[in-house]
Amino acid sequence: MNDLLRVYALCVLVLCLKMFAVSCYQGYFRIRGLAFTNAEDAAFFKRARHSIELPPVGRASRAWANDLENIPVFFVLGGLCVALEAPAVASAWLFGGFTLARLAHTVTYLAGWQPWRTLAYGVGVICLLGLGAMTCCRLV
Repeated sequence: MNDLLRVYALCVLVLCLKMFAVSCYQGYFRIRGLAFTNAEDAAFFKRARHSIELPPVGRASRAWANDLENIPVFFVLGGLCVALEAPAVASAWLFGGFTLARLAHTVTYLAGWQPWRTLAYGVGVICLLGLGAMTCCRLV
């Protein structure tokens, strides 16, 4: 296995685990508060169904939705950089930068820290643009 593929695989693993952690975060607050919006979940715990999510659960849902808008793009562009043998050092830095930015974005989103959340988001987007540019360069 080449070194760039190893870095890419590590970043993919970290991002998948991060998304799993956000799901666990949601479940923790639902169970801790015994507040469920799905009727079957409320019935299982013998509770009344809530019409809205608890604030931490809603915040985590929005962080998760943001992940779903950005992380799949990284999976595709990163995979293309590996497959097209883009410059390894630059690609590895962009992989790591994106991964760290998404970790920071999640922490700052859940904590409600601005402008840090927007800064983390911007760093991630810049990394994606870099990966896209390197992919384009390899295709030409």
